[in-house]
Amino acid sequence: MGVFKKLFQQTFIYGLATVLPRALAIVLVPLYTAVLAPSAFGIYATLMSYIILGNVLLSYGMETAFFRFINKHAAQKKTVEATALTSLTATAISFLICTLLFREQIANTIAFKVEYVTYALLILVLDALVILPFAWFRANERPRRYAIIKILNVCINLGCNLFFFLVLPRLVTNTSENFWSTIYTQENKVVYVFISNVIASGATLLMLLPLYVKIGFGFNKKLWKQMLKYAFPVLVAGVAFSINEAFDKIMLKYLLPENVAEAEVGVYAACYKLGVFMTLFATAFRLGIEPFFFNHAKEANAKTTYATITKYFSIFGSVILLVVIVYIDIFKKILISDSEYWVALSIVPIILLANLCLGIYHNLSVWYKVTDRTRFGAYISIVGALLTLGLNFTLIPLMSYMGSAIATLAAYGTMMVLSYFFGRKYYPVPYDLKKIGGYLVLSVTFSAIAFYGFDGNLIIGTALLLVFLLLVFLLEKKDLKRIMNR
Repeated sequence: MGVFKKLFQQTFIYGLATVLPRALAIVLVPLYTAVLAPSAFGIYATLMSYIILGNVLLSYGMETAFFRFINKHAAQKKTVEATALTSLTATAISFLICTLLFREQIANTIAFKVEYVTYALLILVLDALVILPFAWFRANERPRRYAIIKILNVCINLGCNLFFFLVLPRLVTNTSENFWSTIYTQENKVVYVFISNVIASGATLLMLLPLYVKIGFGFNKKLWKQMLKYAFPVLVAGVAFSINEAFDKIMLKYLLPENVAEAEVGVYAACYKLGVFMTLFATAFRLGIEPFFFNHAKEANAKTTYATITKYFSIFGSVILLVVIVYIDIFKKILISDSEYWVALSIVPIILLANLCLGIYHNLSVWYKVTDRTRFGAYISIVGALLTLGLNFTLIPLMSYMGSAIATLAAYGTMMVLSYFFGRKYYPVPYDLKKIGGYLVLSVTFSAIAFYGFDGNLIIGTALLLVFLLLVFLLEKKDLKRIMNR
């Protein structure tokens, strides 16, 4: 099978496995916004932001180090696998014990109920315990196994949410006490979101336990230190990246007046979900591409291949940007039925463009991963995090959630540009900047015309989308035929 065909096949399977969990978040938005007030949705969104940061801390770059070391030290593959698994398992269990002992203090510090914090800690640790097994599937090119378990996780999570929000209220009678009434709450429904996540994460770990046996526990101290040294910049970059991804919701909660903060976070987070279409595409692509980058780094035409991949990522991303903007009035009615949340729709174009910049950044970041200069990933992400924190702190009091959206775009756009210029110095890749830039500018221009100029007019928007697609077809048809025939 040709290099590109194999890449696209694996990207599709990984994409399916990645899109479905994130698509679950989209599918559940109509349910959550129908039964939860914006303030309750804000509680969910803020705590999930903390979980994003916690996931990075509990993985501490070991997943990326795992990919690098099983390729760099092929003779020690089993040792690398066992050492990584032991390290992640030990730190996850230690973290759970320590944080459960101090969960009341943690809850008081971040101003949440102890119950919510407990569930969040359980989700964090259960997710940390499946990092290495899922990485093992990717490293050993077993995308179908990876996808099946991810899909089952989605089904369990969805089933639990549907039960708690739709079925359970029907099982509770107003006239007499029964078993179901003991677990039902009318005032605190957001807790069911966290319970559903705990159940799904726990079931996923159970499905992956046989892989624990297959890999086995073992520990090579010298190798572990080398892996940590490689992983540390990835951890720093991950923390900085989680700040870029999640701290807007957290800062909105604490920088806005207390009486409106959670509701503002709620409407912002709900409309932010409309930007998830770009995130789904970028994440799926990254999961398929990361092992590919490492596996093909030594090939003679590697740089040309990377350039081609980045160009087509930019094209597909530009199409997604334009599609979502053109049909945003349709998407909002499907995904956010309660018009109370629509006040924040103005952030969607900005968030979509920000996520496209982030996706391009991930493609450009190949240079520091294959040259073992991961510290540059940390430097770039730190710059993005500082921009996120600084701009949110400055703009939220003035512009509320619009300030957060602008900060997100500024951070991801800056990271994209910095990665390109550093990469040009240390690992020059012949990117087709004219075409990439041309597609991006045209997509953004058409999106602005459709959204701001014609206020979402479907006829005008569809015409602009068709023009864009026609131009892409005319300019790329020869290259596409050549790639598919390899």
